[in-house]
Amino acid sequence: MQAVPARHVSANPIPSVTGALRAMESLILGAGQRTARRNAWTAVLEDRRRAKDRVEAQHVLEAVATRTS
Repeated sequence: MQAVPARHVSANPIPSVTGALRAMESLILGAGQRTARRNAWTAVLEDRRRAKDRVEAQHVLEAVATRTS
């Protein structure tokens, strides 16, 4: 009986969820829709950041107002 030579099996890394979603997005949506979606998400994140800044500024102003009165 002849020995079977060992074969090297290379495994491809499992794609991340983000990568898989982006791949599906590129198949489903056109380039314009993809750009619009990313721009919308960037705007959402910026709105959240501004809202957080407003709340922090309000807390600071309230703290100063109560300290001086």
